[in-house]
Amino acid sequence: MIAKDLIESVKVISKEAGAAILEIYDNEASIEVMKKHDDSPLTQADLAAHKIIVSALSRLTPDIPVLSEESADISWDERQSWSRYWLVDPLDGTKEFLKRNGEFTVNIALIDEHVPVLGVVYVPVNRVLYSGILGQGAFKECDGAEQQIKVVPVSHDITVVASRSHRSSELDVWIKKVEGTLGKVDLVSMGSSLKICLVAEGKADIYPRLALTSEWDTAAAQAVLEAAGGTLKDDEFNTYRYNKKEDLLNPFFFAIGDSNFDWQRFYSD
Repeated sequence: MIAKDLIESVKVISKEAGAAILEIYDNEASIEVMKKHDDSPLTQADLAAHKIIVSALSRLTPDIPVLSEESADISWDERQSWSRYWLVDPLDGTKEFLKRNGEFTVNIALIDEHVPVLGVVYVPVNRVLYSGILGQGAFKECDGAEQQIKVVPVSHDITVVASRSHRSSELDVWIKKVEGTLGKVDLVSMGSSLKICLVAEGKADIYPRLALTSEWDTAAAQAVLEAAGGTLKDDEFNTYRYNKKEDLLNPFFFAIGDSNFDWQRFYSD
């Protein structure tokens, strides 16, 4: 059992990071954009949120290491010995942040023996917060009110959520396979880890990610999804687990609400 005061502290940290992001987001001046080694964008908002989260988590749990997207150069020799660690994306959806469409999040997950057991996903623009503890439930906080969220069984009306900025041709092929059997699907485009959260709260049936992501992109939202009764499967339809290899790239994956429904039949390499 994870103590409730731990996740409450993480929620506070996510909101503090979100406030720092909004200071830059709401500034009318243009946002300075740097490039990382993989050519992905990096802003002062990413760095500001990173510093707040890493510093706060180090004070909260000094015995638990922190792996953040902005400090991902920690060696595999060191990282593979971790049984428990924090996995953080300080600003997930930097492209959405730069577009100023509000679809970006702060992601903080606790990984225990490769399993995301606690997750917080905070949406700074509309102050919505998703949280979950494996085996203890998932929740959505909005306008100061919190309610429990759960995935929904598949019905005749299928809703698929897809990336707003990273849609692939493989996804189009997959959607055609689904529609050939289940009929027309309702396709919803969304940025950042919000896509997984939509599945967790029952607003979508599945999020197929047939493009590359990194482990910090998914961990917090996977914790929320699994706490809500869903699952995240890799490209071989095994439940995805973390820190099991040197590189931090995720395989293609499927965030699924109804784990009893046979989604695997629509996917093959």
